[in-house]
Amino acid sequence: MSAAERSERRTRLLASAAVTLNSLGDVLTPLADRFAERGHELYLVGGSVRDAVLGRLAGDLDFTTDARPETIAEILSTWGDAVWDTGIEFGTVSAARGGETVEITTFRSDIYDQQSRNPVVTFGDTLEGDLVRRDFRINAMAVRLLPGGGQEFCDPLDGMADLLAGVIDTPAAPESSFNDDPLRMLRGVRFVSQLGFRLSDRVRRAIGEMAGQIERITAERIRVELDKMICGEHPIEAVDLLVDTGLAELIIPEIPGMKLTIDEHHQHKDVYQHSLTVLKQAIDLETGDPDPVLRWAALLHDIGKPATRRHEEGGGVSFHHHEVVGAKMVRKRMRALKYPKAVVDDVSQLVFLHLRFHGYGDGKWTDSAVRRYVNDAGPLLDRLHKLVRADCTTRNKRRARRLQETYDDLEHRIAVLREAEDLDRVRPDLDGNAIMQLLGLPPGPVVGEAWRYLKELRLDSGPMSREDAEAALRAWWADRNGD
Repeated sequence: MSAAERSERRTRLLASAAVTLNSLGDVLTPLADRFAERGHELYLVGGSVRDAVLGRLAGDLDFTTDARPETIAEILSTWGDAVWDTGIEFGTVSAARGGETVEITTFRSDIYDQQSRNPVVTFGDTLEGDLVRRDFRINAMAVRLLPGGGQEFCDPLDGMADLLAGVIDTPAAPESSFNDDPLRMLRGVRFVSQLGFRLSDRVRRAIGEMAGQIERITAERIRVELDKMICGEHPIEAVDLLVDTGLAELIIPEIPGMKLTIDEHHQHKDVYQHSLTVLKQAIDLETGDPDPVLRWAALLHDIGKPATRRHEEGGGVSFHHHEVVGAKMVRKRMRALKYPKAVVDDVSQLVFLHLRFHGYGDGKWTDSAVRRYVNDAGPLLDRLHKLVRADCTTRNKRRARRLQETYDDLEHRIAVLREAEDLDRVRPDLDGNAIMQLLGLPPGPVVGEAWRYLKELRLDSGPMSREDAEAALRAWWADRNGD
């Protein structure tokens, strides 16, 4: 891009950002007026400015000011419907009014001990001093909000040049920035996914040299960045970067571990590349917002292959039961990263089930097998459909078409059964109370045993009349007791 083209694009982006910010005048102007009345400056800052320039501003608004926290709280009390100061020791006060939430922080010039990522908070007096401490130059732009609705773009670190070039670079030397806060390394990777930008050479090199510093960061904060990364618009590039810089080896080593395994079809360089392809294809099947459960399951569905790899006679390679091993590995890793139990359960269950369909063959499953497929997937069935379809990465068009058609047939059979019975709630035809009454049992484990028998019978045979269910239960009871 020539200098003239860059200048023209810069002008166009700033004009578009001004239009976006003008549309928020009901929020920005009253705030700017109130701060000016108290003799203070107010700036929209950070990701809010970056996203406004990129035409993607959404969510909460971030501001910085020369006013001290107590003054910020006083000003916001005259503006917001609710004000909270849980971050006031860090100079941050938040408020909400209508549907908008704002977060305003006093200029800071923090000092880091380089042992943790927690700074010694020091309030500053200049905008530039506040901006230079930020993670990346694209996040170090500001818009001064003037009384009456005026705006002034402030870019002392030339973050706009990085934005125009699609580059992620630090205000100061990346080694110093990452020593202060190692989480910034992972944030850089996350911005690659969200924005489609690339890391500058010096930032990429510094991450590779300093990846070990990420161990100073808590698992919870790493998990937040990983989820934002996987849900970005360019997660494939970000995962590659995570692996190439060595960060993945420290926080989720199962991903680079897949590079060691050649897949059994020899259609990809390795299982790692296959998994990236499955992730991409799963994303293509999403119909709404990014689905982190589906995306993690797609990326991690084959992590059990290295541990189950076996060389067969004739030069082949097998990975028997890798779905079982992989599900256990997913549980262990996601628990270590402090994922919520529901997420751990869902991702590991999808990994466990992703091969089940391959037993379907040419539609030879009984209705019982189809019911069990639906029952085992439960509320994950729609995601399982997407994962199984995404897992077809063969370059053989005929084989790929046959696999998709076979899965079409399975989905059709599920639909037919669903019309005849409630597949979403396959339960025994007798509940616990009926079982106790019929068999004369008190509450206890034997009732659960009988209930599970009836559940298996229901999966095998479909809905039964009450009379047939009672007869089957009596027969089971008699056989159990040797009568």
